[in-house]
Amino acid sequence: MAVALNPQTEDTPLNREPPIKTLLSSFLTPTPISYDRNHGPIPHLSATHTIHVDGVGSDPLPLSVQQLQTEFPQHAVTCALECAGNRRHTMRTMLKEVQGIDWGDAAVMNCTWKGPRLRDILLRAGVDDRHAGRGLHVAFSSYQVPCQEDEWFGGSVELERCLGEEWNVIVALEMNGEPLPPNHGYPVRVVIPGVAGARWVKWLDRITVQEQESVNFYQRRDYKVLPPDAVDSASAEGFWDRTPAMCDMPINSVVGVPEDGERVVLSDDGMVEVKGYAVPQGADGPVTRVQVSGDGGLTWVDAELGGSAGERKWCWVLWRARVAVERGNEREILSRAFDAGGNGQVEHSQWNLRGVGYNGFGRARGLTVI
Repeated sequence: MAVALNPQTEDTPLNREPPIKTLLSSFLTPTPISYDRNHGPIPHLSATHTIHVDGVGSDPLPLSVQQLQTEFPQHAVTCALECAGNRRHTMRTMLKEVQGIDWGDAAVMNCTWKGPRLRDILLRAGVDDRHAGRGLHVAFSSYQVPCQEDEWFGGSVELERCLGEEWNVIVALEMNGEPLPPNHGYPVRVVIPGVAGARWVKWLDRITVQEQESVNFYQRRDYKVLPPDAVDSASAEGFWDRTPAMCDMPINSVVGVPEDGERVVLSDDGMVEVKGYAVPQGADGPVTRVQVSGDGGLTWVDAELGGSAGERKWCWVLWRARVAVERGNEREILSRAFDAGGNGQVEHSQWNLRGVGYNGFGRARGLTVI
């Protein structure tokens, strides 16, 4: 886990995830065990940083960090931040080879974020509900450092998501009661609950209301669930512009205890204790049920969910269960989650070249049970 934050370049950005058992040790993810996903070096900005709001219907509006702290009501939201490529290793090994970092099951974090609502900032700039329904987008941009595939980093979501209070989109200044750490966007980033982490732009410079989605590489030519016909970089060329950018993350669950390949000792009654996390799909939280199977999905038992439903709209649940597993080698334990929107996991999700959005059953594979 000890990884130096400097030096870094666009060729060697910081990308890491914690051990899954460590991740499951806390409902709120402490900074030292949070995952990191970057496409370039981490900039170190000062508290005098200013963001700029502009675009369709907006009067150009510069806002300092101090203004964001003092001139707007502060709103806190507890939600999961998940990399679009979380569980890519499972897609790669269970389905077919994919392109991208070989993320395991721990490219996710659950935190309380705090800052002004984006709605309030847009209203200050002159953008209001009259602009909804016009197909507009809100683009977020950081020009601080060059990235691997572009000179800057950006992403966007629809304007309606940013104007509705129920979406809880904020311009975050704090994480778990402290100023954002540099590797998570200090002094200001976007927080968009339920949405792929690629849209949560860190080290935010500009918020622009515009008629099209962000033109950045990572919005237009990455983080998309390409159709199965896109089998390599050449064949993908015809699909990038025809495939929508990832927005809502899918429902998911992960078995974290025991881990793949672990030696497991049965209890006196022939049971194994199983632990993991589950996240809802987009805005369809909370997670309402997690089931666990020790016999390949023939039978399932309900897991105990941590926390209360009122706390789980946007965040993960940590769950635990006891299941019966036969002694032997190459045993497997499965999990599947359900949420308030009626979404549920299936055995496997669609293969795609970039290996994003995998949400097949959670799995602990290759267990030796004695």
